[in-house]
Amino acid sequence: MIRNEAEYREALARLADEQKRLADHRSRLKATGLKAEEIKRVIDPIASFHLQLKEEVESYQRLKRGEFEELENLRGLGHLLISLRIAQGISQRELAKRLKVHESQVSRDERNEYFGVTLERAMKIVDALGVRLRTNVELKPRREIAVA
Repeated sequence: MIRNEAEYREALARLADEQKRLADHRSRLKATGLKAEEIKRVIDPIASFHLQLKEEVESYQRLKRGEFEELENLRGLGHLLISLRIAQGISQRELAKRLKVHESQVSRDERNEYFGVTLERAMKIVDALGVRLRTNVELKPRREIAVA
């Protein structure tokens, strides 16, 4: 997950480099006389990395636009906290100041996607970001709960 502008710029540069490298590699393989299916077999792992990086860049761009994924049963709460910071345009340094903690603490927490964060701490982060979360509770019929 891309967490800040520096990582975003780095990912964009890597994406451009990888795209050029992929095209060059494909051309070299083609020049050796390999068949299309053989070239595909060689290129696929590299293309897979390229696609994953592209998806991360697009995900960061969606967050910057304020587009979030739905949170279900608090799974993904850490990811949401990071996403909210990004969407607000707040740096890790600024969030650390607001929380009165060291920047390295926020960096470490985000690297671990706030794994094991308490609800009290999550509320402090949400408050520091100046956002308001709302819930939409959906009750399951008792039969579904017993089966699950």
